[in-house]
Amino acid sequence: MAYREFGSGPNLILLHGNSQNKGIFKKHQLHYFKNFHTYAVDSRGHGQSISLDNKFSIKQYSEDIVNFCRQMGIIKTSVMGFSDGGNICLFLAQSNPEIFEKIIALSPNYLVNGTTDETLFFLNKMYKIILFMNKMHLLPKRIVLRWELMLKDIGITGDELTKLNANILILYAEKDMIKEEHILKMSELIKNCRIKKIKETTHLNIYKNRETIKEIIEFMGL
Repeated sequence: MAYREFGSGPNLILLHGNSQNKGIFKKHQLHYFKNFHTYAVDSRGHGQSISLDNKFSIKQYSEDIVNFCRQMGIIKTSVMGFSDGGNICLFLAQSNPEIFEKIIALSPNYLVNGTTDETLFFLNKMYKIILFMNKMHLLPKRIVLRWELMLKDIGITGDELTKLNANILILYAEKDMIKEEHILKMSELIKNCRIKKIKETTHLNIYKNRETIKEIIEFMGL
């Protein structure tokens, strides 16, 4: 698994969104979170992380992060994830809360119908185009697999969310691709969950917004 490590201080793992890579967190590592020991990780099939899989899943990605921690000798860490990275965070809160002390999920969704109707229409339309281009050998299979992640539930239920016992912060955008009622429902289901809407942001820029960074640092206690 490819990653970029920087700084010293409390551990903080950074997880990118679908079809992104660790490069989106360069400024976070060098500037915003310079007082943390940060690890920006490429999910399998993204960036420099190689994958020969025929299927991707959020659970699979979360298991990769747990294994990454074991390989790196990380006993305790906080984790911040954006979009699909935020969905990975939900699984980490479920599977290994003893490792992940503080969890920050930016614009997560656990059900595909939590995505806005307009966004789902676009995703389904693009998926057909991507399938065709893959069939014509114009796009690699990993692009199809990534897209499929956005068109299905992540694999964790509402009942399972009620059983999470972790310190979680959810931040979401004023103009998000995820329905506000879906995110609010998640925050109601999860115990010990703090939530805040970040104004004047969209799903695509919330992770680098100044107010977002401020909220994360305050939540981390630094």
